[in-house]
Amino acid sequence: MASKNVIFQFILFTICLAMANSVEFKYPAVFNFGDSNSDTGELAAGLGFLVAPPNGQDYFKIPSGRFCDGRLIVDFLMDAMDLPFLNAYLDSLGLPNFRKGCNFAAAAATILPATASSLCPFSFGVQVSQFLRFKARALELIAKGRKFDKYVPDENVFEKGLYMFDIGQNDLAGAFYSKTLDQILASIPTILLELEKGIKNLYDQGARYFWIHNTGPLGCLPQNIAKFGTDSSKLDELGCVSSHNQAAKTFNLQLHALCTKLQGQYPDSNVTYVDIFTIKSNLISNFSRYGFEQPIMACCGYGGPPLNYDSRVSCGETKTFNGTTITAKACNDTSEYISWDGIHYTETANQYVASQILTGKYSDPPFSDKMPFLLKLKF
Repeated sequence: MASKNVIFQFILFTICLAMANSVEFKYPAVFNFGDSNSDTGELAAGLGFLVAPPNGQDYFKIPSGRFCDGRLIVDFLMDAMDLPFLNAYLDSLGLPNFRKGCNFAAAAATILPATASSLCPFSFGVQVSQFLRFKARALELIAKGRKFDKYVPDENVFEKGLYMFDIGQNDLAGAFYSKTLDQILASIPTILLELEKGIKNLYDQGARYFWIHNTGPLGCLPQNIAKFGTDSSKLDELGCVSSHNQAAKTFNLQLHALCTKLQGQYPDSNVTYVDIFTIKSNLISNFSRYGFEQPIMACCGYGGPPLNYDSRVSCGETKTFNGTTITAKACNDTSEYISWDGIHYTETANQYVASQILTGKYSDPPFSDKMPFLLKLKF
């Protein structure tokens, strides 16, 4: 049984560290771009399906469109910045409020343009185009008078708001199904060129504050271990697929260089690189220290140890194969697990990652008195 007190005590300690670096918060809104790591309902709304944990006991109590048993990293970050959770761009019901920002992230999205075989049509370039339409439409409504003020951002928000990015893992992980490691490594400059193009487009539209997450240890996801880790010689000391983590590290090195380049090109902007890979790797390698019992095995899945992951049946699904019915069920205590469904992290793991981000020590540049943050952590 995981010790929730251990988790709470650690996060409380982290909060104290973060508060030591707190200064006045100045971001009026957040615009987020990414994949399932930060999708708050975009893909579900766009393709017309529901996403809800099978136990029905997550933080939101109703289908939220999140691929998680509760809150995502972006939710904890928004809460820490004393801003409401972001509505998905395509979420048209329930009186969505975009005054404090908008979320364009979509599960399965890639940086490279989507193809006919892509799981998600909302690639990074499309998300940027959606933002451009969002901004144009918001300015149109603002020009019509104050009756729309409580639903759309003020005009100056587009320059003063924070632009967050967490995308790229699907470009790498998906490529392993058809390419060699060398081919994937060779494709990274092309992937990042597409990301750079989108960020430049946003800069030209007035964006000045950029917050860019690198990609996590892809080789430690049960989905990738199940497919590519059947040969133990291909696993590292943590039981993760070495090739996937090598691709992630190479991608991150070049992404870091891109961030440095962008900061040099746009001296009037603030480009922050966030090292998610190190945070998640530390969590997995020291899982018991933080109160977890399962560093790799999925909470919601089928098959039992060591991975509890079966690519044929997704979390919450029931299917029949050769006359046998199987169901991917959720575990009894999600706080014991880092992996939710073999691909995404649990709410408790996301909480840990967010708490580490907010210490500032995993960012370049690191948080300092010059950084516009007030860390009002509520978790």
